[in-house]
Formats: sequence, C-alpha cells, structure tokens
Amino acid sequence: MKRVLTLAVLLGCTWMVWGQTAPQGRPAAAKAPQAAPKTNKAGAPVVTVRFIPDSIAIGDHFTLRMEVDKDIMQQIGWPAPEPPEKGPWMLTEYIEILAEGREDTVRKDGRRVTLAKEWTLTAFDAGHYGIKGMSVLYKDKNVTDTVWAKPDSIMVQVSTFEIDTTTQTIYDIKPTMRMPLRAGEISGYILMALLLVALVVAAVWMVRKWRRDHTIFGRREAVPPHVAAIRALEALHHQKLWQNNKHKQYYTLLADIVRTYIEGRYGIQAMEMTTDELMRALKGVELSETNRSKLAGLLGVADLAKFAKYTPSAEDNEACYNDAYYFVEDTKPAEAPADPEAQKI
Repeated sequence: MKRVLTLAVLLGCTWMVWGQTAPQGRPAAAKAPQAAPKTNKAGAPVVTVRFIPDSIAIGDHFTLRMEVDKDIMQQIGWPAPEPPEKGPWMLTEYIEILAEGREDTVRKDGRRVTLAKEWTLTAFDAGHYGIKGMSVLYKDKNVTDTVWAKPDSIMVQVSTFEIDTTTQTIYDIKPTMRMPLRAGEISGYILMALLLVALVVAAVWMVRKWRRDHTIFGRREAVPPHVAAIRALEALHHQKLWQNNKHKQYYTLLADIVRTYIEGRYGIQAMEMTTDELMRALKGVELSETNRSKLAGLLGVADLAKFAKYTPSAEDNEACYNDAYYFVEDTKPAEAPADPEAQKI
C-alpha cells in the first residue's frame, strides 16, 4: 500500500525545482530531487524549455523560454508561479523572476500551432542552478492531463568576478568636477525672464492707458488741453502753496501745468525739454511777442525756484500765475461760430 501511495505522489508533481550546485560559500540543500515522469501520451502537445543564455555573469538578466507545439483544438495551461505580497518573486531559492511575458504564437502550420511564453530571470549568487520536471496542463476534448517538458532538466551557470586585492590598488572616490557654465544651460531661463518682463511692461502700459482713458463708470470724456490747464491752475491757486513758503512745489506744479498744456495744444514734447530747448521749439509756433516773452520769464523764474533755491516775492508769484493763466487763454483754439440755422431751431 505504501508503494502505491508513493507512486501516486510522484506522478502528480507538475512543477519541481532544485538547485543543481549550491552557490559558493553556502551548503547544498539536503533535499533529494524527485523523479519526474519521462513519457507523454500519444497525441499530446510537445513542450520544450530552455534558458537563454545558459551562462551569465552575476546580476545579469536571462530568459526562461517555454514552447508548446499542439493541435489547434487543444487547450493548454501555462505554469503560473504566484508572486509574493512582499519581497522578491523567486522561481527557486537562488533564481529570481523579474517579469512574466505574454503568450505568443510563433508558428502555425495547418492544424498545428506553436505557442511560446518567456519569463525574465536573474541571479545574484555564483553557482550552477537548474530546474527539473517542468510541465503544462492540456485539455483535448474530454481529456485533461499533464504533459512534461523536454529536456527533463535545464541548467544555468552564474559566474562572478575574481578580484585579487593583493595586486589591485583601491583608489579613493574622485572629487566632483566643476564644469564651465554653458550658454545653452541658461538661455531658456533668460528667454523666460525676458518674456516675463515684456508681459509685465505690457500689462502696466495697458492698465495705465485704460485708467487714463476710463473711469469706473465708463470711458473718460476727452478734455481739451486748455480746459484741463485752467482747471489745474484753479486747483493750484486754492492750495496756497507759496503763501505757506512752499515755493519750489508751487513753481514745479505751475511749470508742469504750462508744459502739459503746450504738449496737448502744439504737440511739442515740452515735459522732456529744458526751458531753452522749449523756447527754440516754439519759434515755429504762431505766438505774440508778449505771450512769448511772458512764457520765457515764467519758466525762468520757475527754474530758479526749483534748482537754485530762489525765493520769489509775493508780487512775482502772483504775476507768474497770471502770466500762465492768460497764456492759456490767449493761445487756446478759437471756438467755431454757431450755426444760425441751428439757433433758429
């Protein structure tokens, strides 16, 4: 009875793995390899298995390839080693599975078809390792059976590197090298910075332009230059700056009002010019000699008060204000005559 049970266990094994030679420095396993069936039924698929390559250096990758030549109607079940939840996926004690490939059809001839599947493996211990008794399940009509691979066992040799420390000199780690900075490494950052600056400048310009031309209730009404100048002069008069000994601030605002008016009225960049440059630019403008003389005197006193700490008298302050006011009034555009027909209506 014991012999019958032993024979049944041996015939039921489908995947048996052993290490042919233990790695250097480790004792060989004490297990005796179990014998696998050597014969398959007539008409069963033909299974071949091999390592590619069969000799590697320690840590290199190699492939376990299994091919099955079968009838087109037969169904097969590949060996399926289960990966662990944690740790490496081991095929044997010393061979690790890195990846499992897909089933592939390599040949088809009439009713015969050849299927293949590969597993990517590696080993980190030197020695000779093998696997024995690989098999697949197949189903043919109402028959389900095991078919054994040929050859019965395959081997792989894992070699290590021999290092003679008595003849080889061990050097220290080299320090880091400082490489010169290349334009290509920073050109992208420079372009991005320039683009960002351009965007910021454009945004500021658009906001200022919008705020100059609009109010919170809509587009700002265009104000003629002389109207804006008269309003600014009246506001300056109410501030009473020179009466509070703020002569420099008073003449700065007074000269800016006049220059801004000249820019709007004649299109001359008066704010960017000195007094002499402005008077030369106004030679081509039709002005009375009185207005030209009073404008030159007004701007001259303003320059002394702003840059030379000159304190004009109260009479001079009033005279400069009046000269600015009447210069605007005398040089503003003439109003178009009213249409008589429009008046009748």
